[in-house]
Amino acid sequence: MRATPFTAGVLNAVRRIPPGRVATYGDIAALAGRPRAWRAVGNIAREAVAPGIPWHRVVAAGGCLGGYGGNPAMKRALLGAEGVAVTPGGRIRNWRRLRWQGPGPAAGPGNPPVPKSVSPGKRPPER
Repeated sequence: MRATPFTAGVLNAVRRIPPGRVATYGDIAALAGRPRAWRAVGNIAREAVAPGIPWHRVVAAGGCLGGYGGNPAMKRALLGAEGVAVTPGGRIRNWRRLRWQGPGPAAGPGNPPVPKSVSPGKRPPER
């Protein structure tokens, strides 16, 4: 894997996901400085060989389990060992409570998740 500042940012962000929490590929891309580069995060995950990086905590959009090097059962087991329940359909239970979007207060009751940025075509009118 070619070491780039973005790759280093991705690896750093994934290492910071706390046990028992999950983040999406898009969340990791945003934390690494390229919010729309979720696919690149997946490619980095596929090519990563460094031990100790908790890739099992990175899930697809909306809390879908996603792949894990072709072994989603292993991903489910690793998450389960951390207390993260996965539905039979492959979605994270309590998704909004368990989603980690970076350092700061955790999302939960009374503290909703930070909304995603508005796409360029849907920006509110300027005043």
